[in-house]
Amino acid sequence: MSLAETFIKNAPQGISPASDEIAQALSRLEPRTQIFIDGKFVPAASGKTFDRISPINGKVIAKVAEGDAEDIDRAVKSARKAFDSGVWSDLAPAARKKTLLRFADLLAKHADELALLETIDMGKPIRFSKAVDVAMVIEHVRWYAEAIDKVYDEIAPTGPGGLGMIRREPMGVVGAVIPWNYPLLMAAWKFAPILAAGNSLVMKPAEQSPLSLLRVVELAAEAGIPAGVFNVVPGFGPTAGAALGKHMDVDAISFTGSTEVGKYFLKYSGESNMKPVSLECGGKSPNIVFADADLDQAVMASGMGVFFNSGQSCNAPTRLMIEASIKDQFLEKLKGVAANMAPDNPLNPKTAHGTILDGTQTKRIMSYIEAGQKEGAKLFAGGKQVHQASGGYYIEPTIFDNVKNSMKIAQEEIFGPVISVIAFKDANEAVQIANDTIYGLWASVWTKNIDRALTLSRKIRAGTVTINDVDGGGITLPFGGYKQSGIGRDKSLHALEKYTQMKAIYIK
Repeated sequence: MSLAETFIKNAPQGISPASDEIAQALSRLEPRTQIFIDGKFVPAASGKTFDRISPINGKVIAKVAEGDAEDIDRAVKSARKAFDSGVWSDLAPAARKKTLLRFADLLAKHADELALLETIDMGKPIRFSKAVDVAMVIEHVRWYAEAIDKVYDEIAPTGPGGLGMIRREPMGVVGAVIPWNYPLLMAAWKFAPILAAGNSLVMKPAEQSPLSLLRVVELAAEAGIPAGVFNVVPGFGPTAGAALGKHMDVDAISFTGSTEVGKYFLKYSGESNMKPVSLECGGKSPNIVFADADLDQAVMASGMGVFFNSGQSCNAPTRLMIEASIKDQFLEKLKGVAANMAPDNPLNPKTAHGTILDGTQTKRIMSYIEAGQKEGAKLFAGGKQVHQASGGYYIEPTIFDNVKNSMKIAQEEIFGPVISVIAFKDANEAVQIANDTIYGLWASVWTKNIDRALTLSRKIRAGTVTINDVDGGGITLPFGGYKQSGIGRDKSLHALEKYTQMKAIYIK
């Protein structure tokens, strides 16, 4: 059955139809499904494939090559050969820049195709796949391309009889493991600086969402990135992911995903060649609203911050901490935001709230909703799985009131459209609650009092603290966490530090 027949002629029941424009685009879509090694698509060495099931309707949309340790080894050897040859690593910065800018232009040319692949693969609303995710991917590639010939080495202070130089050199072969919630954007956070720094790369996309990256790597080759420099091996974590983490010829690993899996990569490093590991892991972000805040802005941002991408965001502000005197007023307004974000067909351009990734993640989220009720939290809005007749996976925006920070729904990362509302009486209590978590990825503070805002931004232990916003900063600010939210930073010029070695040179 073609993709157009899967999503249009046999449209899922109970949800809005896709537009005619989307139907035509689906009829032209041809997902790449093989492993990409040494500049070409190849089957898995084992010949195995796995089914990609769309969360929109529960139907198989592709059979993807299942890479394992042998395929990872082939990809690493290809990357090593390319790196050692200097075909990319020894290029002048201006030459790498020119190629990456050409790559960005190709991504822009194929933006509609990439957005559609993202949507059918993991259920993100098509309006956001293109306007947010793919647009930011293009921005990231262009930004790091432009940075290549603007980052300088250093001269160390020495006596008059010597010259001390501090150089940044490519790390070598970098392995990167990508999550399923923002398949292309999280990939770009890694491949853009990795390639800009002159490395070769082996990427393993999440098995739940490999389709868009397999098309992107093909466009990278078309742009002129040499064979072996950018390789993509879809597969499963315990096989392909572990093989990449343990490989003795991989010089560094960059991982985005759960804290639980991130710890495996630290273990893999110790079991192999002590490769440096950078991790961007889980979060349980506090979103602190004081009575003097602009409540209408805070309400809209607080709802969108969690319900966007169906709550499947590591920095989603899921712990909504409201000053007690305004809590009831705030919640009534927030209930309206939730009501306006009912889940629907991601292929409909009007949809703002799409699907949950799959059945496993849906069951996980529903188990947390059940746990919240058992622990005594008040289910204030939502809480139901809907559109089950479609065959897909949809959960209403959900709000819990009267949550204690010790509850499971306040301590564990749900990764779904669920807000836990916690009241506080003053700034000191707010800081105590905010920091009472194993995570430290993100935090937000809403207040017109600049002294209070700056004080809390210093006291809250998180990699990013936004004031009167929940998701600001753009590419120029580093992104990463404290505590069990990870090690190292993505985005900004600081991301290049993870993918380069520092070398000291002294001339007498």
